[in-house]
Amino acid sequence: MLPLPAIACFVLSLSACDRFQRPRTAFNGEASLAYVRAQLAFGPRVPGSRAHERAGDWIVAQMKQRTDSVVVQSWAHVTATGDTLRLRNVLARINPTATQRVLYLTHWDTRPTADEDMNLGNKRLPIQGANDGASGVALLMGIADALKTTRPLYGVDLLFVDGEDYGSFDGYNADSALTKHYDVLIGSTYFAQHLPSADYRPIFGILFDMIGDKDLQIYQESNSVAAAPEIVARVWSTAEELGYGKYFLNVNKEAITDDHVPLLKRGLRVIDVIDIDYCTEVIDCVGTPRNLHHTMQDVKRRPSSSSPASSSSAHRCAR
Repeated sequence: MLPLPAIACFVLSLSACDRFQRPRTAFNGEASLAYVRAQLAFGPRVPGSRAHERAGDWIVAQMKQRTDSVVVQSWAHVTATGDTLRLRNVLARINPTATQRVLYLTHWDTRPTADEDMNLGNKRLPIQGANDGASGVALLMGIADALKTTRPLYGVDLLFVDGEDYGSFDGYNADSALTKHYDVLIGSTYFAQHLPSADYRPIFGILFDMIGDKDLQIYQESNSVAAAPEIVARVWSTAEELGYGKYFLNVNKEAITDDHVPLLKRGLRVIDVIDIDYCTEVIDCVGTPRNLHHTMQDVKRRPSSSSPASSSSAHRCAR
């Protein structure tokens, strides 16, 4: 698992704009790994499962301890196969009355099928989602811990969206993201259609997805570059200034269908920070690394709470 303090350090620095009050606050890397383990202990967080219900309750309880207000959006989603899913988004707010706000979001559900697994017997099994699900939740919880100690002077929204990974991404069309019924990106679409207020426009937003690989390589995602190039530039330049340029590669790569798409369509300036290539050292028969995305191997692999960016380095970032 990635050195989460490196990501948290960069997030807090990006958010600060020299407006954080002292004292500086470290991001607790060991706590972030504990948040990952807590989610995995529930089991796969597939919508409709008991594990999903318990994990959602846990997120709500954790955020109530760390933030000023928690808003839960609950709704029923009917899938293409006629199943009814009880879903909920969790919006945790710091300084909820502040007009200037930033938005950080991640999805908290896990995929019901390991459809990319090379083992045919695994393809119908639900994934654990240590990287694809738990890592983003752990990051936002760690950010909440840091901001509880060192209060920002503006508003921060931490959004945990549901139902990102439930169905098939085949046939998804961004142009109809807010008008057509899809079984993916369900929670972010619902949030885009039910914003906290009619005039809700955060200064910027960042989606964090699959940021749990120890060998982290985050490229610039094409939808983000096209819709909000100045935010992409700010994020990558901040990472470079903090010494994390080897993680944030200044290369424009492919467009990814992810939770930022419905928000972009709603007019929110949200970019995607994602390492889509979650690979293992084990190679397949043609000599290429195997991607662990949507496989049963998305487990707590090679955990690292600090290296190469130590927890102490986060002291300089929250201010």
